[in-house]
Amino acid sequence: MQFLPLFFDLKNRSVLLVGGGEVALRKARLLCKAGARVSVCSPQINSDLEALVIKSQGESIAQGYSQQPLDNYTLVIAATDDSNINELVSQHAKLANIPVNVVDHPELCTFIFPAIVDRSPIIAAVSSGGSSPVLARILRAKLETVLPATYGRLAMLAEKYRNQVKARFDKVNQRRGFWESVLQGPVSELIFAGKEHEAEQVLKAQLKDSHPQKRELGEVYLVGAGPGDPDLLTFKSLRLMQQADVVIYDRLVSAPILDLCRRDAQMVYVGKARSDHAVSQEGINQLLVKYAKAGHRVLRLKGGDPFIFGRGGEEIEELADEGIPFQVVPGITAASGCSSYAGIPLTHRDYAQSVRFVTGHLKNDSADLPWNELVHPNQTIVFYMGLMGLPIICEQLVAHGMATDTPMALVQKGTTSEQKVVIATLATMVDELKKQPVAAPTLIIVGQVVTLHSKLKWFDPDSSLAIR
Repeated sequence: MQFLPLFFDLKNRSVLLVGGGEVALRKARLLCKAGARVSVCSPQINSDLEALVIKSQGESIAQGYSQQPLDNYTLVIAATDDSNINELVSQHAKLANIPVNVVDHPELCTFIFPAIVDRSPIIAAVSSGGSSPVLARILRAKLETVLPATYGRLAMLAEKYRNQVKARFDKVNQRRGFWESVLQGPVSELIFAGKEHEAEQVLKAQLKDSHPQKRELGEVYLVGAGPGDPDLLTFKSLRLMQQADVVIYDRLVSAPILDLCRRDAQMVYVGKARSDHAVSQEGINQLLVKYAKAGHRVLRLKGGDPFIFGRGGEEIEELADEGIPFQVVPGITAASGCSSYAGIPLTHRDYAQSVRFVTGHLKNDSADLPWNELVHPNQTIVFYMGLMGLPIICEQLVAHGMATDTPMALVQKGTTSEQKVVIATLATMVDELKKQPVAAPTLIIVGQVVTLHSKLKWFDPDSSLAIR
């Protein structure tokens, strides 16, 4: 182990920072966040850095470093572009037995700054020992995805009841078991959902119960899985996906996303293809109720966003009627994901100042849509589930006054390696699809913004890399 990781308590302690530029400013921000009094030694001091010195009740030493007295400092940091000054600071600090850091010179340091994930009071730090700061930042980014911002509030709740738990359980193993049940169970989930008062009440109840019982009532997580690319999932989605006992999913959820769910979770497929529902909507609602009442954490994983043509409202309405707790996690809706990956902005100052989302799944093959409202200048129309009704869509838009040469895009399986974009017009799209067949799920975009596709397309589905 090249460095021993330690955490310094710098509250109201003085730190000397040698250097007055941007690098010194970055270090000063971090030090101030930790509560240090920052003194800066430099002939010229950045104005923002000067403000931090004043805010932290430190001292501005407007001169070059020579042999500053170091006895009153807890740490010393050199952040100049002069190697001789940096070496001198390092030598003086080491002689005074004061920890010293010289930015980007680990050989001159007795301590280094790690990449930090701040969930105060929880702090996670990653270091490469100075060998690769970029790699440390990449690892920090990975940690950011699995540590919810609310972990800090969970830690503060635990701190509040630490002494009571210690008094309640005299054995270490009992205390450990209690905290594991709290920090990985309903209390933590309530904190993550922003229900801190309820979380505290549950913790109190568990503290009184010497023999906690199995959960009598579970919870449902209604999660939007986005249009297909796993990288578009939110941090919260991933966390809930990896802790659910039961996963109820439909055909629009891609295989790579399903692979991110907990390995031992029970997987329940409910279909929902056009005219071929493996399970009816009412059946899905009842499944959610059934598994939640059995005490399970149930993940209802839906393609796109649950509240945009996802019937999520119907599902949670049933849960509310049954008194079952639930959470809703938005997902990137197909209109946003597919248009972005196709290089077609849905709004643009020069082409469209509004956008309309419409379901193209025409009931009984009828044309029962507000066509007059859709035919509007400077507006983009996005049709979900419109592949089967495409001929009627084109016909009705033209019949209600839209120009036959209006640009149109059809995006197949957007954001995935199977993405395909077909560009045509209202007059030519039906014939174009005979030459370029596509498969559901698809999204239809109508409007002048489609003309930007050739210029703005960046996603290459063959390599899954952006076109540079």
